[in-house]
Amino acid sequence: MTQPVRVLVADDHRHAREGMREIVSADPGFVVVGEAASGEEALSLTGRLCPELVLMDIHMPGMGGFEAVKAIKSAYPLVKIVMVTVSDDAAHLFEALKKGAQGYLLKNLNPSAWRDYLHAVAYDETPLNSDLAMSILREFGARKSREIAADARGRSGGGASASGDGEETAEADLTPREREILLAVARGQKNREVAESLGLSEHTVKNHLKNILQKLHLANRVQLTKYAYEHGMVER
Repeated sequence: MTQPVRVLVADDHRHAREGMREIVSADPGFVVVGEAASGEEALSLTGRLCPELVLMDIHMPGMGGFEAVKAIKSAYPLVKIVMVTVSDDAAHLFEALKKGAQGYLLKNLNPSAWRDYLHAVAYDETPLNSDLAMSILREFGARKSREIAADARGRSGGGASASGDGEETAEADLTPREREILLAVARGQKNREVAESLGLSEHTVKNHLKNILQKLHLANRVQLTKYAYEHGMVER
């Protein structure tokens, strides 16, 4: 990227906004173009200021962070959003991803870790460490168990059940190369590492990733990793 990534900071606490601005502005690869104190203001400023990346607090009065993410992604789908919170609750992580966020940062991480992570998000190379992957798996696993139980109750009562054929068909549509890239991403490799290991250009890897996400109806790399684990493509 030749131009700095345009960043909008959203948090209802002034000191928190100042802290995030200070961390982000210390890196020449980013420029903070605005600050919002609520979800409503974040939505409005996204339309006015055209940020490429939004740092969004979860808990805000009025329209909270989750609702703001959903609204922003609906109106401006290309804007990337990273949730910022003090909680590492897997349920919060799951909800953030479900609403369309591309990442999840803890406020107590050191500034250099923040900047490294935001660079990865900006370049679509968000690495997924094993702890984060397992948190996602536990949350999705618990929800899957509840869905299976509900489905079983529906069948016993004569209700219709989902067959999952759509997912199987989508996976079958992947080419051998796309499956290779999916597995590499699920293991936490960045685009550059995938390209080097497979003898491809980074541009080609990015194009393959876009096709994979479209075929599997997924929004981001984290959801792609969850998909690979959930379907037994990667060992837990």
